[in-house]
Amino acid sequence: MPHAETNTSNDASQPRLRRVLSTRLLYFFILGDVLGAGVYVLVGQVAAASGGAVWVPLLTALLLALLTAASYAELATKYPRAGGASHYATLAFGPVAGFVAGFCMLAAGIVSVAALARGFAGDYLSAFVTLPVALVAVVFLVVLALVNARGVKESTRANVVATLIEVGGLAVVVVLGAWLLLRGDGDLGRLTQLGTPEKGAAAAVLGGSVLAYYSFVGFETSVNVAEETRDPRRAYPRALFGALATAGAVYVLVGLAASAAVPTEVLARSSGPLLEVVHAAGGVPPRLFSAIALVAVANGALLTGIMASRLAYGMARDGLLPAALTRLLPRRRTPWAAIAATTAPALLLALTGSVATLASTLVLLLLVVFLIVNTAVLVLRREDGTPGHFRVPAVLPVLGVASCVLLATQVEAEVWLRTAVVLGVAAALAVVPAVRRRRADRANGAGQDGD
Repeated sequence: MPHAETNTSNDASQPRLRRVLSTRLLYFFILGDVLGAGVYVLVGQVAAASGGAVWVPLLTALLLALLTAASYAELATKYPRAGGASHYATLAFGPVAGFVAGFCMLAAGIVSVAALARGFAGDYLSAFVTLPVALVAVVFLVVLALVNARGVKESTRANVVATLIEVGGLAVVVVLGAWLLLRGDGDLGRLTQLGTPEKGAAAAVLGGSVLAYYSFVGFETSVNVAEETRDPRRAYPRALFGALATAGAVYVLVGLAASAAVPTEVLARSSGPLLEVVHAAGGVPPRLFSAIALVAVANGALLTGIMASRLAYGMARDGLLPAALTRLLPRRRTPWAAIAATTAPALLLALTGSVATLASTLVLLLLVVFLIVNTAVLVLRREDGTPGHFRVPAVLPVLGVASCVLLATQVEAEVWLRTAVVLGVAAALAVVPAVRRRRADRANGAGQDGD
């Protein structure tokens, strides 16, 4: 294979990340990323797309996400190193595909952090204090970068606390929904209502599933910390599937509670749909729930920032980005150069873009990456990888490919156009490392001929 040399790049002469993550910390890392800011705003959009039975597209999205998660579980335990999808694509298809996959993930991660920075500076913060969005975004991203640079162990410990707060907030919604039903103010009939005036039941479920899918895709960030996990062969699958199962159960319960407690049209109009449940039930101060939402936004941004910096570090180590991005802090062994390089464009986007513009292409970018990853699993079956790694039945990656295609057909043409631009830029930039590597190979060949 012309790209087999990639396997040997992981030698002892290169700097190594510290293995500090236990199964528990990794579980909370994944759970915290999946249970991010999305669930606090997406329920209303899912209701608008699919009708009152919000739990159906949420459950459908979970099942579709599990297909691709299975592929990630095999690859992360087979090749436990930073770089994630970029590294897998490089091994399977060569550096050009690796760069495209990595660039899409980087773009999605950076854009997501920028959107969350603006979201943190918006309505939820306004419940406490009114400050310029630009100022809040700058301070927010700088603090985020400093926490990231301090160390993944410290970051994930903070994530454990934040995740418990997020889950607690969602549990409050479930309890309040049940209380509304018990006192006779809810409507269980909405739980079976699928379809909208524009779409039948099947089309509505697919449309809602695309939106709900975004709530589950946080799991892909975790492969970039597999190299910092103790015994990833055992820890990663347990943490991944355990976290997704937990998140799926929480999401379905939240969907049931919100749909039964609040009229569908009210959910669909609201930018804070879970807050509608709090208002309807009473007994919980709205400011308290706003504080929980702020924790969710900050936690999601921190975990996505960790993913983006580790991905940039891994791509640089594979020769797909400048080698300067592999620089680590001497004591902390964290990739400070990659953290700075991913924070800077996020800051620029946060200061110049809107949340809607920044967020609209994320799902499609990730579907492109997931398509590559599911295909890479099958191609890399010819390599042994780490002994005793997790292995999935071949049918699951095939179904994962089909799920990506199915969901992509539900994305609007305008989003496709913006994503095509990103893919075009990625393809153009991929030529640079490909040419550099080809020249290096020719130089090595010429040197050997001259010996």
